[in-house]
Amino acid sequence: MTERLELIEGDITTIKVDAIVIPSLSSLLKGTGIYKTIHQAAGPELLEACRELNGCQLGEAKITPGFNLGAKWAIHTVCPVWLDGKHGEKKMLAQCYRSCLNLAAQHDLRTIAFPPMSVGMYRFRAKRAAKVAAAETLAFLETNTSIEKVFFVVVGELMMQRFTKGMAEVMG
Repeated sequence: MTERLELIEGDITTIKVDAIVIPSLSSLLKGTGIYKTIHQAAGPELLEACRELNGCQLGEAKITPGFNLGAKWAIHTVCPVWLDGKHGEKKMLAQCYRSCLNLAAQHDLRTIAFPPMSVGMYRFRAKRAAKVAAAETLAFLETNTSIEKVFFVVVGELMMQRFTKGMAEVMG
């Protein structure tokens, strides 16, 4: 199972996969961090395609072409903000992964790449977010064989260390 899941350090905008995931605000029309980086790389067509989606709800996923990205498709999801762990934040983040993976499978996509979701301004600790990402993805891959490879793409040595530790706790 774990051969279908890989953590790499790199630029998610250039990775050659069928789809990359873009954590977004519910409007899908503005954001910072990885959202801004991906939109700049994709070009203005991505924002125009997002306008046609009429927003997205927390935990939901929607798809557009990837335009100038290394990926053919972009999957957009609205991720939760960490409050105190008592408001279902981990379950909502897990739902984001599940929605993205289900949407990828529905579109017969074979490879997908996720950036760290809900970290940074969304206040999830990277290790905690990595545990949610690994657990939900492994659970999905147990019952779905259409997706051949899932990548988690991080930037920087510190994020790589934190994601490695979090994923290791789930994957053994």
